[in-house]
Amino acid sequence: MSKPLWHAEGRDVDERAMRFMAGEDARLDAELLPFDIIATRAHVRGLGRIGALAGEDVDKLVRALDEIARDVESGGLVMSGTFEDGHSAIEAWLTDRLGEAGKRVHLGRSRNDQVLIATRLYCLDRIGRLRAAAVESGRAALRRARENEHTLMPGFTHLQRAVPSSVGLWMGSFAESFADDAELLALTASWMDASPLGVAAGYGVNLPLDRDGVAYELGLVRLHVNPMHAQATRGKLEHQALASAWQVMQTVRRLSWDLVLFATAEFGFVTLPDGATTGSSIMPNKRNPDLAELLRAAPSVVGGCMAELQQLLSLPSGYHRDLQGAKPPLIRGLRVAIDAVGLVPWLIDGLAFDAERMRGACDPAMLATDRAVELAAGGVAFRDAYKQVAESLGELADRDPAESLRARVSPGATADLRLDEIGARLDSFAG
Repeated sequence: MSKPLWHAEGRDVDERAMRFMAGEDARLDAELLPFDIIATRAHVRGLGRIGALAGEDVDKLVRALDEIARDVESGGLVMSGTFEDGHSAIEAWLTDRLGEAGKRVHLGRSRNDQVLIATRLYCLDRIGRLRAAAVESGRAALRRARENEHTLMPGFTHLQRAVPSSVGLWMGSFAESFADDAELLALTASWMDASPLGVAAGYGVNLPLDRDGVAYELGLVRLHVNPMHAQATRGKLEHQALASAWQVMQTVRRLSWDLVLFATAEFGFVTLPDGATTGSSIMPNKRNPDLAELLRAAPSVVGGCMAELQQLLSLPSGYHRDLQGAKPPLIRGLRVAIDAVGLVPWLIDGLAFDAERMRGACDPAMLATDRAVELAAGGVAFRDAYKQVAESLGELADRDPAESLRARVSPGATADLRLDEIGARLDSFAG
């Protein structure tokens, strides 16, 4: 490892201790590096606006940062154990290219606000990707709901057949759930839309930094004004990013559970696309729903990452090196969520529904609730109607369960799914 930024002559550096303290930073900072470069470029321009850097140096540094960004994207520059972290790598690369001018880039900031802004930009980017995946998942569910609006299927409570339902209602539930998830992600992004850059180590600096101008260049709408508060957002921000991701994953988990269950021979309601299943190494007859099962398991990774972060956050004011531990769960959790949700539209689009099997599972007794409501609407007290129907279920034998779909006219129910309203909400969170 090269000498750290804080190294001074006569001060010993123990390589073994340094490796432990650096931890996974070199590997993880490769994910944050593009955002660190963007923030460094904005910081350099801000220093130029207040006269802390000469215009010639600003131009040189911005050009060099653009070159470094291209080299990082192409793989020409790679984070390695040579550097303590990504911040050290950027400064070293600038100094190699520009000499003295490269050494001036750190004026007015600390690695503390440098990692804060890089993490902020990273989270906003990943939340945007996850929101787009949630919207596409919702749209896929909405397509299947519209195609199968009146396709009869049983509705369940306690995993027991309860009332007649429809594929339109079932798929519509996921469309609206993904819309809610997309809204939560949008709210989380709005909450994060503030710049901590310029607070340095959490106490500000003795320079009139153009923090507002830098925030504007970075596309952020406001500042974290108080430097100590800005520093204290470390960890909280990462946890909220994971918390909103976890909510999306809960929708994925419920969908996956349903698909695993309904694809069994015992139900036979759904056939999964071939690419979503695998065979057994010993049983030639098996077709295992591995993708759905692994999607069902994926929320546990995001939940575990949240718990890992929570254990770090019992800290007093000011920066503490413990917070370095926020990077691994953040990056791991968001990566798993984005990868998982990204597969959902393809999975939903590839489903095949067995309408005959689903209709056959809807027996007339499932119309008992509808009959009780009919009697109550005609003037019988509902509790009396309930008892009357419970004592005469056999009288429902000649009724068609499909009648229930047409009769269920309450807003959102099978006769009034209001799928266009759900679609409009999904569209509103697509940008």
